[in-house]
Amino acid sequence: MTVRKRMHLAVRLPGLAGTTAGTGRRSGSPADFAAFERFARTAERGLFDFLLLSGGGRSGETEGRVHDPDVVGWPEAVTVLNALAAVTERLGLAATVDTASHQPYELARRLATLDHLSEGRAAWNIVTSTAAATAENLRRGSRPDTTGHHPVAAEFVQVSRELWDSWTPDGVSRPVEHRGRHFDIAGAFTVPRPPQGHPVIIHAGDSPAGRDFAVRAADVVLAGPGAGHCLPGRQGSREETLEAGRAFYAEVKGRLAAHGRSPEELKIMPLATYVLGDTAAEARERAAEIRREQIPPRNAVGTRERSRGTGFSSGGPDGPLRAAGPDPGPLPAQGRATAADVLTVAEKRRARALEKAPPIRQTVIEASRHPTFVGTPESVAAELDAFVRTGAADGFVLVPRATPGALEEFVDRVVPLLQERGVFRTAYTDTTLRSHLGLAEPVWKG
Repeated sequence: MTVRKRMHLAVRLPGLAGTTAGTGRRSGSPADFAAFERFARTAERGLFDFLLLSGGGRSGETEGRVHDPDVVGWPEAVTVLNALAAVTERLGLAATVDTASHQPYELARRLATLDHLSEGRAAWNIVTSTAAATAENLRRGSRPDTTGHHPVAAEFVQVSRELWDSWTPDGVSRPVEHRGRHFDIAGAFTVPRPPQGHPVIIHAGDSPAGRDFAVRAADVVLAGPGAGHCLPGRQGSREETLEAGRAFYAEVKGRLAAHGRSPEELKIMPLATYVLGDTAAEARERAAEIRREQIPPRNAVGTRERSRGTGFSSGGPDGPLRAAGPDPGPLPAQGRATAADVLTVAEKRRARALEKAPPIRQTVIEASRHPTFVGTPESVAAELDAFVRTGAADGFVLVPRATPGALEEFVDRVVPLLQERGVFRTAYTDTTLRSHLGLAEPVWKG
């Protein structure tokens, strides 16, 4: 009897860069705890590995205008997850935290506390901000150095692990002394070693530097088909995406041995959006409607200017695209693609739009991210299975297009089909996030 490869599933809240209609008529409010609790309980009912909370240091702005297409008023992730630890039992709890906004001792302490309160379910999604606006909020006054942010992040993680390992497994504290290029720390860490040894480390890994960092330090990578292989708005056939996913999977897994790691020690779980319908035609229509909801007129101009440089519109959301090209100066958005990639895509979109001369809002809608999976529950389950079965992914971090109803629909309609296929768990078998992901506890390095 052939043993089917099991799929890992997680969910991200909220979506970024216009992937979630967070304040649409289908959505509950994300600003109060009841909404977080409902979302987390739904993910746990669906037997998901973890819930990933996104975050940012500043709302989206262009030239002083707040236009954030993401969920506005978003609370701090670790604080919310500490509260969710009390109302969930098995679901992993992952916080997106920027290394540019914190110090290793402070963040290691908060994450260790979360791991203790959740009894071993904490994870840290590492981002390295390139946003000048974030630096302004922190009174740093200038854009962070984007050429060296991964080395800083690598030492940040190293210091955090030294702090977590400063307590022996049997509860004895030892002093910590780290003298590095970016951090200089000496003293005693105040929180005992986390139940998992170290919280699970997550990273995007969809740039060359990000992949280098991920194969050395991460437990989960978010890049892959539908994420790192497709810039926003860039679409390929399913076979092209599958082939790109298999190539990425093989390349990243193949590099682990050079760092003394096995392929099982790093899970590749690309971000994936989805829209379901009773028929394929209904799913496509729902997808188109949701994309229109994601880009209301008040956000259309700001969305393009924020992520591609200023100077795109000459008459508001209903005006045509301006003939001038995108601003080649420093890009304000935190992103994983290079500046050259972003400007190349922006120029192609501008050229296409000038040929058709549509209103800028229509240009933004056409260029926005298309859902990764659109179809009936049966077809979406089959496609998810195909990616995992053929070696293009270990699983997916789902980004619901409308919160929280879309997650409930997936749990009720797609998860049972994956279970019938024998590719997804029918019950949790352990309590820690590392056990859900099949990751061993790190060896103590005291």
